[in-house]
Amino acid sequence: MTFQDIFKSSFLENVSSISILDMVLSMAVAFGICMFIFLIYKKTFSGVMYSSNFGLTLVALTMISTLVILAVTSNVVLSLGMVGALSIVRFRTAIKEPLDIAFLFWAIAVGIVLAAGMIPLAVFGSVIIGIIILVFANKKSHVNPYIVVIRCENHDSEVNATEFLKKQVQRLVVKSKTVQKGAIELNVEVRMKDENTDFVNILSEMNGVSSAVLVSYNGDYMG
Repeated sequence: MTFQDIFKSSFLENVSSISILDMVLSMAVAFGICMFIFLIYKKTFSGVMYSSNFGLTLVALTMISTLVILAVTSNVVLSLGMVGALSIVRFRTAIKEPLDIAFLFWAIAVGIVLAAGMIPLAVFGSVIIGIIILVFANKKSHVNPYIVVIRCENHDSEVNATEFLKKQVQRLVVKSKTVQKGAIELNVEVRMKDENTDFVNILSEMNGVSSAVLVSYNGDYMG
């Protein structure tokens, strides 16, 4: 009995099923593209707190996807077993930013395309996707919606503050209004004309206005 006979699953034959050149080339290109994805994510991130772990996850996902698909394409039986193994995996981490989901699918798709041998498609597609994300994500900050929280003493001061605010911004929509004895609180969504926020200072000094707060609004809204 030879050493190969011990392994009934033809283990030694699978060792040479993928050439060393294919493995090195695929993993090297995967690393280059995943670093590109990481840089795009870092440059376009607009959330509350940047997570370096998520950026590292994008790098790992690209290379892991490449590794898995390389193994699957070399053996049909292994591919069936891989499907069964991955079907029991459950991911419970909450994705807070919708754009993060796009980056996750981008990293996985690049790994699959690279392992399938379509290197030009992976490179060209990643460049196009990166340019599109850069163009649309790096728009001017004043175009994004803001919330202005105004505290007024009575109805007259509320009307004066609202009329003043309408002249200072491009668009104004009242989101909520809270009325108590001697106090009125307005939450107003605004689209500013430019990046100048001096109107908040003037608004807070108006008669009957106790305070005015400008807050960046990154939640869902009706456009």
